[in-house]
Amino acid sequence: MEKVKEYTAEQEQIARFAKAMGHPARIAILDFLASQDSCFFGDIHDELPIAKATVSQHLKELKDAGLIQGEIEAPKVRYCIDKENWAKAQKLLGDFFNKKDIKKNCCG
Repeated sequence: MEKVKEYTAEQEQIARFAKAMGHPARIAILDFLASQDSCFFGDIHDELPIAKATVSQHLKELKDAGLIQGEIEAPKVRYCIDKENWAKAQKLLGDFFNKKDIKKNCCG
């Protein structure tokens, strides 16, 4: 008999946000975008010490997770923080870390 483990929607969403934030370049992108109303790809690329193709991959991960959004303004794309999902990520991650009662002698 196979054991079936299901995760809550909240656990899956926390993991998705955490995975999207799991690279220093993505944190740098989020830091930069959080300090701007919006900006274009070139502005983001100028802030990072990585290739354009790599920046594009990181932007895609952040966009797929819903942390940022991009609007096409031909021939460029303007990026900004997705404020609704940003607030959701803040709440979910904050609640996750704040509700955990870590035992004093857990591993000691």
